[in-house]
Amino acid sequence: MSQQSTQTTTGGSSEKIDKAVIRIAIVVVLGAIMSILDTTVVSVAQNTFQTEFHTSAANAAWTATGYTLALAAVIPLSSWAAARFGTRKIYLISIVLFVLGSVLCALAWNIGSLVAFRMLQGAGGGMLMPVGMMILTRAAGPERVGSVMAVLGIPMLLGPILGPILGGLLIEYASWHWIFLINLPIGILAFIYSYVTLPGGEETSKPTFDFVGLLLLSPGLAIFLYGVSESNAAGTFLTAKVLIPMAVGAVLIIAFVFHSLRGKNPLLDLHLFRNKTLRWAVITMTLFMIAFFGAMLLFPQYFIGVRGESTLMAGLLVAPQGLGAMVTMPIAGRMTDQIGPGKFVLGGIVLIVAGMTTFVFLGADTSYWLLCSALFVMGLGMGMTMMPIMSAALATLTADKVADGSTLMNVVQQAAASIGTAVISVILASHLKSSPTSGMAILSNTDPKTYDKLAGAQQVPATPPHEWFESAANAFGDTFIVAVVLIAITFLPSLMLPRKRIANSDASSAPVAMH
Repeated sequence: MSQQSTQTTTGGSSEKIDKAVIRIAIVVVLGAIMSILDTTVVSVAQNTFQTEFHTSAANAAWTATGYTLALAAVIPLSSWAAARFGTRKIYLISIVLFVLGSVLCALAWNIGSLVAFRMLQGAGGGMLMPVGMMILTRAAGPERVGSVMAVLGIPMLLGPILGPILGGLLIEYASWHWIFLINLPIGILAFIYSYVTLPGGEETSKPTFDFVGLLLLSPGLAIFLYGVSESNAAGTFLTAKVLIPMAVGAVLIIAFVFHSLRGKNPLLDLHLFRNKTLRWAVITMTLFMIAFFGAMLLFPQYFIGVRGESTLMAGLLVAPQGLGAMVTMPIAGRMTDQIGPGKFVLGGIVLIVAGMTTFVFLGADTSYWLLCSALFVMGLGMGMTMMPIMSAALATLTADKVADGSTLMNVVQQAAASIGTAVISVILASHLKSSPTSGMAILSNTDPKTYDKLAGAQQVPATPPHEWFESAANAFGDTFIVAVVLIAITFLPSLMLPRKRIANSDASSAPVAMH
C-alpha cells in the first residue's frame, strides 16, 4: 500500500474530493445506512412483535432498547480497537457481526431470542459509525472534512425518516422478517465493496487496554441509558426503576471521568476537551441531538395518533424534512471547509426554530401543506447544522487524535439522542394525562385499527368526539414548545464555533488520502 499525503494548502484544487475519497465515502455510507436504518425501522414493528410472539408492549420495546444499549456499550471500544487491529479490519468485522445479527433476528422464535439477536446487531452496528468516521476523516484530510461529513450526514438525517417508511412497506407487503433480511444483500455488498476499496497493510499499534475504563464507561453508559429508556414505559422520571439505574450509571460515568483524566492511555481521551473548538462543538451537538431526536419522535405520532394516518403515510408526510436537508447539506459541507462552520450552524438553528414553531400551534385539522412546508424549512436548517458541528469537532484534530475524537462524538450522539427521546416522550405523556378531555391519551396513542377493535368491544366511543382530537393536538403543540426552546438554547454555544476557515495546527500529521 502506498500513501500520498493530502496537500493542505489553500489552493482550490486541494479541497476537491478525489475519486479515492469518494470510493471510501461510499464504503462508510453503506455501513451507516444499515446501522441507522435499523435503529428506526423496528419502531413500526412493535405491534407486530406483540402479536407474533404473544408478548407485552414492554417486552416488545426491548427489541429497540437492547439494540441501543449494545450500541452504547460497544462505541467506547472503537478508538482502542481501531488502533490495535486497524480500521479496515474492525470495519469488516463490524459488518459481519451486524449482518449475522440481522439474519438471526429474522429467524427468532420468541421475543427473548429476538432481543438477544438485536443486541448482537448492536454490537456490530456500534462500531460502524465511529470507525467509518475515522476512515473518512483520515482519507479526506482536515481541509475537506466538512465536505465528506456532508456525505456521511445524509444517512444520519434520512435514517429516522426513511426507517419508518421502509418498515411500514416491508411489514405491509412482505413480513416482519424482511425488516431484518433486507440487511443481508446490503451487508454483502458493503462487505465486498469495503474489502476491495479499503487498503490493507494499515499500520497498527499495541496500546495499553484500559480494562478499568471499560468496566466503568461501557456498563455506565448502558445502565444509565437503560434507566432513561424505562421512563418511556413509566411515563415519568420520578420512579425507582428509572432513577436507580440512572444514578448507578451516572456514578460509573463520573468515576470514569476521574479515571480518564488521571490515566495515561484511557479508553476515551477526555483531554480532548482542552481543544476549545471541540469542546464547544460537543456542547452544541449534545443540545441539538436532544432536541432533534425528541422532535423526530413527535411528528409521526401526531400524524398517526391525531390525524389517523397509516405508518407509511406518516413517514411520507415527514419526508419533506429529509428533502430539505438534502438541498443544504452538500452546500453547507463544501462551504464549511472554506468559511468555517459557525455561520452555517447559526443560520440552520434559526431555520429549525422557524419551522418547528409552526408545530407549536397544532390543531386537529392543521393544513398538511403548512406542516410539510414547515418540515421542509426545518430540513434546510438541519442540513446546515449537524454535519458542520461534527466538522468543527474533528477538523482541528491531528491524525493520532481523530480516532478518539470520532469515538467521543459518537458516544455523545448516542447518549443525547436517547435522553432527548425519553424526555420528550415523558413530557408528551404528561400533557396527555393532564388534559381534562377523557380518553384523549387512548386516542393519541392508538392506531385506527386498534381503536376500531376497542370500539367494537364498547371500550371507547364508536366515533371519537372531535374534542379528543383537538385536545391531543394541543398536547403535541405544548410538547413542541419544549423542543423549540431546546433548539433555541443551542444557539448560545454555537456562537462559540469558528466563523472562519479552520486551520489545522499540525498539517504535517494530518489525515492522509489512501490510494
